[in-house]
Amino acid sequence: MTPQEFLESDWDTCIVLDACRYDVFEDVYDEYLDGTLEKRESLGSSTPEWAYRTLDGDHDIAYFSGNPFINDLGIALKDLKWGASCDYDWTANDHIKSVIDVWQDEWDDDLGTVPPAGIEASYRDHADLVDERERTVLHYMQPHAPFLSRDGGPKLEQIQEGIKRQGDDDASQGPLGRIGDAVRPKMERLLEGSELAQKAGLWLETGTTGLLSDGTRETGLKLHEENLRIALEEIATLVEDLDGRVVVTADHGEAFGEEGVWEHHIETHIPALIDVPWLELD
Repeated sequence: MTPQEFLESDWDTCIVLDACRYDVFEDVYDEYLDGTLEKRESLGSSTPEWAYRTLDGDHDIAYFSGNPFINDLGIALKDLKWGASCDYDWTANDHIKSVIDVWQDEWDDDLGTVPPAGIEASYRDHADLVDERERTVLHYMQPHAPFLSRDGGPKLEQIQEGIKRQGDDDASQGPLGRIGDAVRPKMERLLEGSELAQKAGLWLETGTTGLLSDGTRETGLKLHEENLRIALEEIATLVEDLDGRVVVTADHGEAFGEEGVWEHHIETHIPALIDVPWLELD
């Protein structure tokens, strides 16, 4: 399969859909966008791994980030105690000229995420910055949970709140907090090895609707597709105003039981997580 070659490819604006499965994108994209689609292989199975392995070097990019892991706070991924669980010594502002923290400015408390319209709003508010930079990335949180067709889910909200508190951790945690930091990685490794624990994480995001009648996989895939459609509807309007070469891709995919994996985790290189769309718009 062709490597993603995110930075090496020729584009002026790249739209990144967080956790977007190739097969679901392939089924629905042409209802919203015209272009040439191919399957490419991502370097990471989660956002922290993708960022660390993909966005190295120095790049004259205006990066509009709906994902809290890619931020302008100067905190290394390995130091993000909420959700990253990796040893990557990488910070976005060491490699990207301009990072716009849309995840802070356009956060919707009711949804527990950044809605697609928030990315467009931030993009239009920073038109001068876009003109200054050589290229632009618009990183949408969808189709990543929480699912917009139901009430918000807990995962992204926990990460966002944890990163906002990161600056106070050393001063406020105390002995119990430090013990928690030591135990947490071990617990997470145990949980990531448990299919039941992984499914439980998805259950929290999906709620009870459809789980009993359709099962976890079918319910998750349906909500994933709905989230993708909501994002693509917004993107279809925005791309009419974008100049130059525009590409739509994803940082990684999402697993719904393939090889016993649910959701997405670092360094889990199965097709459901590393097969991503690469759509060059007409």
